[in-house]
Amino acid sequence: MKSIIQDLNFNQIKELTAACGQPAFRAKQLYEGLTQGKDISQISTLPAAFKQKLLEDFEDCAIKILQTFEGADGTKKFLFELADGNIIEGVLMAYKYGNTQCVSTQVGCRMGCKFCASTLNGRVRDLTSGEILSQILKVNAAYGGTREKRAVTNVVLMGSGEPFDNYDNVVTFLKNLTDGDGLNISPRNISLSTCGLVDRMYDFAEEGIPLNLTVSLHATTDEERARTMPVANKWSIAEILKACDNYFAKTGRRYIFEYSLIEGENCDKRHAEELIKLLKGRPCHVNLIRLNEVKERTLKATDEKSAYRFLGFLEKGGLSATLRRQIGSDIGGACGQLRASYIKDD
Repeated sequence: MKSIIQDLNFNQIKELTAACGQPAFRAKQLYEGLTQGKDISQISTLPAAFKQKLLEDFEDCAIKILQTFEGADGTKKFLFELADGNIIEGVLMAYKYGNTQCVSTQVGCRMGCKFCASTLNGRVRDLTSGEILSQILKVNAAYGGTREKRAVTNVVLMGSGEPFDNYDNVVTFLKNLTDGDGLNISPRNISLSTCGLVDRMYDFAEEGIPLNLTVSLHATTDEERARTMPVANKWSIAEILKACDNYFAKTGRRYIFEYSLIEGENCDKRHAEELIKLLKGRPCHVNLIRLNEVKERTLKATDEKSAYRFLGFLEKGGLSATLRRQIGSDIGGACGQLRASYIKDD
């Protein structure tokens, strides 16, 4: 597999263009073409000889939309094919404030969370920063977006993979995504979800990218958390909370906890009371999620009535909390299910 040209920022593109003996204005043409979601061969403003030179070292197409599935509520789910033939997936969700795209950061995942389909076959490889970015570039272009008027207004790193397990590539992606020369998406419109890699949470607080940090909690004690999340055997909830406090101190951004409601596991009144005791008074928000059931796992989602009852307990106890509405449930279920189904049928 060749290099991915979308890994490069504008300054690096200028250096590359100069090294190829091209005039300076070609760098802008090349970068604008890439930002528009075009493959190298599709950038009509570039001379054929320059494009041929680039194709000696770089993949023409970093990523392509292999299949698109549209749900009754307008949610779109994508299967992407990478240049080496690996498959990942993503989602585009429509809200009143704009369109949010969920991107993947790895092919598969090695975190082993028992409620997630992405981890069933482990981690295949990390995505490069340009492969993560290209998911957005391709979808933005496919739905008529430009750099100035984007079809993708918000980004969440909640697809397959643990973002902080691919730390350097993810940080480079975020810097390129927020770069004024590129798509220029504000960090306030970006959310990153981690299962709680505490050392990387401290590292990220120093990066100067004040996005919405989301931590998958899903339990109120370390023992209960370890039943569904192996990462709990390394990092305790107390350590996660200290890292969250540090992130708030460094960025001024409140943090978010994701809490999947699992029948018989974490969603009775006792758990609500423990969650209130754990989080009350902290600059945080709790995002409740009715579990996306994975057919290869035994965990079951709580019913809607019980989910709203749990939400009521939290609100009465003084926590900021919402129950995420279920969208796109008719086009793929849990994260990773589309990819797993495609590979099985291929």
